[in-house]
Amino acid sequence: MKTIERYVFSSFLASFLLSTLVLTFVLTIGLLAQIVGFMLDGVSASLIGKFALVGFPETLQWTIPLSLLVSSVLVFSRLSADGEIAAMRACGVNLLSVMRYPALFALFCSVFAAWVNNEIVPRGHEVRRSLKSSVSVATGLDVLEPGRWIDDFPKVKIYFGSKEGAWLHDLIVMDYSNPKVDRMIRASKALVTGEGRDVTLDLYGMTVDPLDENHPGMMRIGRYSYVVKDALQEKEYRKKFKDLDFRELAGAIADSSAQEKTAMERLFELKKDEWEPSRAKAEFAADPEAKSLRREIRKTRSKAKVELSKRFVYAMASLCFVLVGMPLGIKAQRRESTAGMAISLLVAMSYYLVVLLMLSLQKNYSMHPEICIWTPAVACFALAACLTRKHL
Repeated sequence: MKTIERYVFSSFLASFLLSTLVLTFVLTIGLLAQIVGFMLDGVSASLIGKFALVGFPETLQWTIPLSLLVSSVLVFSRLSADGEIAAMRACGVNLLSVMRYPALFALFCSVFAAWVNNEIVPRGHEVRRSLKSSVSVATGLDVLEPGRWIDDFPKVKIYFGSKEGAWLHDLIVMDYSNPKVDRMIRASKALVTGEGRDVTLDLYGMTVDPLDENHPGMMRIGRYSYVVKDALQEKEYRKKFKDLDFRELAGAIADSSAQEKTAMERLFELKKDEWEPSRAKAEFAADPEAKSLRREIRKTRSKAKVELSKRFVYAMASLCFVLVGMPLGIKAQRRESTAGMAISLLVAMSYYLVVLLMLSLQKNYSMHPEICIWTPAVACFALAACLTRKHL
């Protein structure tokens, strides 16, 4: 590595580390607030540690690309504004050699991000969901948040405005235990106690509407003990596509293709027995049952492919942002540094917005959202090639 290349890359690396620390702190404020809330609620230190351990790696898929973008723009805009880029050109230094090591480092970050997105983040999703169930079993309502509906309990939905220790205030309970009638129970406050797997709500200032199927009117009761049966039973967690690592997700896609082939062959044989063989294929192609079955299987496979593509597109953001950020930084002068940063942030926002737009198309598998989701990455490579060519 030459002296100039070492000088540029060291400046880039120092800026990247500082940006990563700042952005990581900013993006983990919500997680830190949640952890502090768990500590105040008396959740055990081991559970808090597990929440933190699986929560922090998820921020890497955002902090690394954004840090690389900020670093590339700041470093190369400073080199341009101080006349160092012009001096390099005057000395016959190829700018591609100066940009090479930041680009290679960004490529390494993309590979690392792909590994994180396919191995660490899916396990984090699974662990967090499983921990939510184990926390509910271990601590009852301690980690449930006020101000939102809680549907973790069988045949019951609970809402409360605030919480003080074991006391819930402004409580609303939707009771679906009676198949003949749904009841709404309100209470000004309630004391929560647990016995085994049951949760008891000692309600004060209670109203129930209706009382039961034979009494449709509303009734007021000063105090009443409401028992939620088996509220703390541990639930079996079913994995989603985002909880699967790369090997499991690729296997799910392959299994879906095999399932479609097997189902179609079986359905075709059934239709072939019912119809004349010469007409079987044409009738099968127009059969509503076959179309519906194929549509459901393809929709499921499309969702799996979109999830897999999304992970690699997020990982490619690191390389894309550096390739775009370096020529944008060279173009910006000292008085235009703010504009250059704004343009870079616009590129980042556009990148992620297009990804989110393509994710919204995954229900329409005929548009191949797993391919369309690569649009921002391809656009960034094209833009980087155009901008870099102008500065060579």
